[in-house]
Amino acid sequence: MSKATKRKHVVEEVMNDFTLPEENQQFVRIIASKGNNLHEVVTTNGEQFLVSMPNKFRKNVWIKRGDYVLVEPIEEGDKVKAEIVRILYKDQIRYIKGEGLWPTSFDEPEQDAKDEESGENDSDSDLFVNTNRQHVMYDESEEEDDSESDSDAKELEPHHA
Repeated sequence: MSKATKRKHVVEEVMNDFTLPEENQQFVRIIASKGNNLHEVVTTNGEQFLVSMPNKFRKNVWIKRGDYVLVEPIEEGDKVKAEIVRILYKDQIRYIKGEGLWPTSFDEPEQDAKDEESGENDSDSDLFVNTNRQHVMYDESEEEDDSESDSDAKELEPHHA
């Protein structure tokens, strides 16, 4: 199987898998990425530990701080206590909430209120914003050159934010 075909199947599985958790699996929230495919997570009761990302997700699916995943405990490890089974996206979380299995400690009422106010479920708030680029705003000056005959011509002066 080629890399592109594998990636296609893995991404399709991640996006379209709406199965419910098994008894030994639990929901956790990613709080930090520690590198080497390890992520620090927090459980519903506040316990923090490391989880590993399995090979099938590596270089195919990315997760960031604040994302929710379903993990399964592993026995061999002192620091790494679980392995990621499934990455949960908005539609999957909505489905799990509908089934009544979503932990109440992970509910985010302020996010739900924002979605309802905007009337959209898919917001652009989770898109990356480049903070390294300087924002340049242009203000229209009210001064006009006397040499110009057009009275509507206005000179634009750069204004750095």
